[in-house]
Amino acid sequence: MEDNKAYKDNIIVAENVSYTYTDNDDNENNDTEAIKNLSCEIPRGKFTAIIGHNGSGKSTLAKLLSGIMVPGSGKVTVYKAGDKEGISSDDENNDFEIRKTVGMVFQNPDNQIVATIVEDDVAFAPENIGIEPKEIRRRVDEALKTVGLTEYALHDTHKLSGGQKQRVAIAGMLAVEPECIIFDESTAMLDPGGRKDIMNTILSLKNKGITVVLITHYMNEATRADNIIVVDHGDAILTGTPEEVFDNEEVLKKCGLEAPQSTLVVQKLRENGIDIDARGVLDAQSASEAIDKALKAKKGVRDDA
Repeated sequence: MEDNKAYKDNIIVAENVSYTYTDNDDNENNDTEAIKNLSCEIPRGKFTAIIGHNGSGKSTLAKLLSGIMVPGSGKVTVYKAGDKEGISSDDENNDFEIRKTVGMVFQNPDNQIVATIVEDDVAFAPENIGIEPKEIRRRVDEALKTVGLTEYALHDTHKLSGGQKQRVAIAGMLAVEPECIIFDESTAMLDPGGRKDIMNTILSLKNKGITVVLITHYMNEATRADNIIVVDHGDAILTGTPEEVFDNEEVLKKCGLEAPQSTLVVQKLRENGIDIDARGVLDAQSASEAIDKALKAKKGVRDDA
């Protein structure tokens, strides 16, 4: 790939990346190759979901894309806005710039809270990178507004719900003003209400032009993305829009994954002889419309009737 195209179209590019976890306890070699010669691109300003079964390597990939871990072989390059050259994660001198460009929110919100008061927690990261107090105040206020927690600025962090704590963690990332935020299964420990809040926040970030990467095992979350990367046994085996990925039932089954329930319902109807178009059916609304259209066609009723 030409660097010029990479920096214009993508914020992160992984090229032939591999990573092995090493465990030499008791003089036994228990190495585990988590990522195997994987290549992928994260489009700038888009919402990309990375899906895969447990142990597929998707969380390891997230850490490689964020620069938290360095690949054993291959290359991860981060392209800041306007930077044609890119920043390689294998040079530790680039760590600071990568951290400012790509932020990461983890699964357990309790492990990410460092202060007892909400606004103090959000201010922690910008304080540590030397931002002046007046600018920190502006960033904290703006970040809390973005995640819908302005009225909780002076609340005790330990009294918040799981979803609220996760939004505090997101606000802390936003206060650094990164160009990309990676969410590593950040909804996995939340109840349905908390997951909905985080998804709404993710979509609002994308609408603000921030690149979003979501590692998830919830297929209904992946349907909201612009692009999906399917990871299996350490490799990216399928990439495309939600419509393209979830229409590929055979590949998903081989990976131990299923399409969203609404998609499966329509696919089952088609398999049982109903003349129904399953393309683009990703949620209850689109499934209802597809079923209604099929029923009308069977009865000879026009769509505009």
